[in-house]
Amino acid sequence: MSVKTWWRRLVGRSGTTELDPARPDLVVVASSFDDAEACSAALGKALDWTADQPVVLRHHLRVPAAQVNAVQVIAAQDGYNTASVSDSDPAKLVLQRIQILDALHCSQERSRMAGLAQRHDGDALGWDALQPAAGPGNKN
Repeated sequence: MSVKTWWRRLVGRSGTTELDPARPDLVVVASSFDDAEACSAALGKALDWTADQPVVLRHHLRVPAAQVNAVQVIAAQDGYNTASVSDSDPAKLVLQRIQILDALHCSQERSRMAGLAQRHDGDALGWDALQPAAGPGNKN
């Protein structure tokens, strides 16, 4: 394993851009919206998740509308972009990035997002991971 590959796995980023978050065939392959559920348990229940392939990891947050921009700016420093944001107050904000997913990095990111939301008077609702649907002709 090269140093570059090792470093990317260590920080939880694949460094690849071959998975387009706008692909129409992406489906949720793992998720947890329960604070008490460990990421390892959620990933253990995931049936269609391919562990060695990148996922679109999405974190669902609820923050005051006035805090949305600040949360987006901070999350962008870790490679996240905004998948969606509601016009409500508090706003429902979905942040996403592409990475290789494992229980450790999932847990770290979940904790990071919870802290980010709390520092901006919000909370983390949960996370989900998307990959292309399994089936004939679909290749990651």
